Amino acid sequence: MTTHKETLQFQTEINQLLHLMIHSLYSNKEIFLRELISNASDACDKLRFEALADPSLMAGDSELNVKVDFDAENGTLSIRDNGIGMNRDEVIANIGTIAKSGTKEFFERLSGDQSKDAKLIGQFGVGFYSAFIVADRVTLNTRRAGMEAEHGVRWESDGTGAYTLETVDLPERGTEIVLHLREEERSDFLNAWRLRSIINKYSDHVPLPILMRKTGDDQQPGDTWETINKASALWQRAKSEISDAEYKEFYQYVSHDYGEPLAWAHNRVEGRLEYTSLLYIPGKAPFDLWEPNQTHGIKLYVQRVFIMDDTEHQILPRYLRFVRGVIDSSDLPLNVSREILQGNRVIDQMRSGSVKRVLGLLEDMAVNEPEKYQNFWNEFGRALKEGPGEDFANREQIARLLRFASTHSDNETQNVSLTDYIGRMPEGQDKIYYITADTFIAAKNSPQLELLRKKGIEVLLLSDRVDEWLTSHLQEFEGKSLASVAKGTLDLGSIETEEERKSQEEIEKTAEGLVERIKNALGDRVEAVRVSHRLTSSPACIVLGERDMALYMQQLLKQAGHEIPSTKPTLEINPGHPMLARIEQEDARFAEWSSLLLDQAILAEGGQLEDPAGFVARLNQLMLALADQSH
Repeated sequence: MTTHKETLQFQTEINQLLHLMIHSLYSNKEIFLRELISNASDACDKLRFEALADPSLMAGDSELNVKVDFDAENGTLSIRDNGIGMNRDEVIANIGTIAKSGTKEFFERLSGDQSKDAKLIGQFGVGFYSAFIVADRVTLNTRRAGMEAEHGVRWESDGTGAYTLETVDLPERGTEIVLHLREEERSDFLNAWRLRSIINKYSDHVPLPILMRKTGDDQQPGDTWETINKASALWQRAKSEISDAEYKEFYQYVSHDYGEPLAWAHNRVEGRLEYTSLLYIPGKAPFDLWEPNQTHGIKLYVQRVFIMDDTEHQILPRYLRFVRGVIDSSDLPLNVSREILQGNRVIDQMRSGSVKRVLGLLEDMAVNEPEKYQNFWNEFGRALKEGPGEDFANREQIARLLRFASTHSDNETQNVSLTDYIGRMPEGQDKIYYITADTFIAAKNSPQLELLRKKGIEVLLLSDRVDEWLTSHLQEFEGKSLASVAKGTLDLGSIETEEERKSQEEIEKTAEGLVERIKNALGDRVEAVRVSHRLTSSPACIVLGERDMALYMQQLLKQAGHEIPSTKPTLEINPGHPMLARIEQEDARFAEWSSLLLDQAILAEGGQLEDPAGFVARLNQLMLALADQSH
């Protein structure tokens, strides 16, 4: 074998991460062992799955396990698995760079406060790199399973910006991580009792054996290995036998999350279809929640054999991507592939049942523990809002779980349900009114709300970017249609009196000449000009067609490079406003005033002007003219 050794540099992000690991005050250092054992367990799961297609990968060593050992004399702690292992390219990809999605957001959340950042590291986990919490040097020896891997790879680093890669002769597949502990950490972690207690705390329910050498009367390890965890599938045990503490410990293992879950549901389905599910609602949003290629999800097992993570959302739909846990089927074949899963009847039924279980869990939380549900909504509400567009069958149930801000309190907190809204509707109101905007402040202060505020009609204030998608797919709830106050004509139905309707008609008739002049001045910049039914104190506003996308969303999509069909707004004017009376008297500057009226209405709705410089020039000219008139 030709030995080859080279030195490579870490990514900039890894340097930053390692600096935090080494220099931050870390309140829970023991978490490194949980992370490394979890990685080792994943490596064994991957081997078991690949061996379904190629049994030779397990040749000579079919009893998968993780071994934890220490050498007090040399100050080292090692974690070894006989799983899939890695070749050189995989070591560079998995260790030399951070490929884990959500890393960018992790760094964006760093505050510079050591104690806060240390807690964040604990929540994030950060896998392999947690070894540097307690070690000043880490050596990784690995060999990929299979005949093509004739040699192994040694990776080593002291965490100061570079690492070495060396080709070495390794007789067995798998991965061994050797931690050269810092002097001050040795008394704590080179201790058999201490290591066993950490493993029992965090990794007791890893579903494969974790082995340590038996200790003698002198507390020194001997030559015999023993299993120190339960090594059983917790989800297969009866619920009555599992404590809340065990459920929480298993959640931390299966989710790679340092925190506790908000809730969980453990069910066994028997009959024509047999499967067990243990599903968790996390307490905090995972870092990869908004990543397109999410790395965690539901783990699918077949007869306790790990098959795959549901990263393609075949078991749970994408809007429930925050759910963590396991589903273990007795009906799927062990050699199941991602292709077989597509359109599979068993998968479809498990998916349907699991969705109902999660939604039922959330519904129970919303009714019986509203404060806890509000915490859930603050973390995951935007994801759940994707549901009505993805899951037609459960649209009504999802709609009951949605929460919004509204003019009922003008509070940015999204805590108003559609059921709450309907319960407060005055007699005669037959629609649920809402407005979408780029920010809560823009929604709250929109001129389109003026008449509804005056009449005391509640309006939902929608400012999440997903809200345009939501309202295009959720068009009614409990027989009440959802109506945007910023699109189409404002129909108040029987809320409006006959006298008010006649008054509106008279105003429209009186302003016909002004409307026509403004339309002629604006030309093809607008679809139409009309007297507003919405405004009470503002001079003008723009209104889009029923099916048009909000201006701020059009702008976002254009910036992202999407082709957006051109739409023209309708300008609505308030003839009773002093500014309109002033415009009507103008001759020479009528066109400038009209353009100014339209431009400010577009800006108020979060739109972008095609000619901002022209807008500023017209505004300056009019301000100078007004100043001259006042002298």
